[in-house]
Amino acid sequence: MNLNQLKQDIITPTLSILQAYRDDAMELLIFTCAGESNGGKYVKQINGPALGIYQMEPATHSDIWSNYIRRNVRLQQIIGLNFNCPTVPNTDRLVYDLRYATMMARLNYMRFPEALPDRNDHEALFEYYKKYYNTEFGKATKAESIKKYKAFIKA
Repeated sequence: MNLNQLKQDIITPTLSILQAYRDDAMELLIFTCAGESNGGKYVKQINGPALGIYQMEPATHSDIWSNYIRRNVRLQQIIGLNFNCPTVPNTDRLVYDLRYATMMARLNYMRFPEALPDRNDHEALFEYYKKYYNTEFGKATKAESIKKYKAFIKA
């Protein structure tokens, strides 16, 4: 996946619609995409349930809708109007709608009050990603994740 197009055509407009744009947030999403799908190489997890360029699991998708979006009327309105989601979409949308997948990945991180890591601190990006996205049960390692991230931003 072309990183500049991901930034300009997917992440920036999505975060702007959510009124959640920050350079740190963009970099965290790029780090997540790099670590989870090898920079968009995979849209479905091999031997697993995760979907999209951020490899979100259906259970996480449901939890975000049930316990975060449904509790925020303003967010529901933004999503309904700008992402054409008056109801909870099928998780397959994570595969074919890059802006929707980006929105869901960002909302996953927004559920946690801890400040975002500095976009230039690769180790801090990993620690935040590991804690809130990949989780202690995920297979991501610091060395491999940072290696994938560096390869993605150099390509």
